Amino acid sequence: MLDKLLALDVRLFVYLNGLGSETFDGLWLFITRQINWTPFFLLLLYIIYKKIGGKQTLYVVLSIALLLLVTDQITNLVKFGVERLRPCNNPDIKSYIRIVQSRSSFSYFSGHAANSMAAAMFIYHVIKPYFRDAIFLFLWPLIFAYSRIYLGLHYPLDILSGYIFGMTAGFLAYKIYKFTQIKYFPL
Repeated sequence: MLDKLLALDVRLFVYLNGLGSETFDGLWLFITRQINWTPFFLLLLYIIYKKIGGKQTLYVVLSIALLLLVTDQITNLVKFGVERLRPCNNPDIKSYIRIVQSRSSFSYFSGHAANSMAAAMFIYHVIKPYFRDAIFLFLWPLIFAYSRIYLGLHYPLDILSGYIFGMTAGFLAYKIYKFTQIKYFPL
């Protein structure tokens, strides 16, 4: 069963990765760099600040920093526990996939997917009382994580697993944030 799932995952990766072209490689390399999302993060920070004030914004920023630290460490523990080769290092497919970027670390599960989804889930719950279209925030992790398939760094199952873990971590972090906000840091 697991072998069939992994084979399907590889086939889906080969298909999705094969949709790319050299024309768009630069765009996807730009998208995958976290530093390039800084204007987006600053906009979110400004929105949060305007809606909940400086003190609560500080708590949100600290909560997100802790969330990302925990998410990233758990992701690395899983990667080194599972030791799945990245597509760009898989000798069975390496010769016929598009490798735009290469890494030597392991693939399962995607830290980009987990971290971006965790942050998006947390921020979504913070801003949804103020914006009915807050759901569009989830476009960020979708685009961000797809770049990992495009570049040849992650399989779709790596991304999906990262999303599930990130959603769970982000939601739990938000619940902890709300509990501590009510109990220890009231508005």
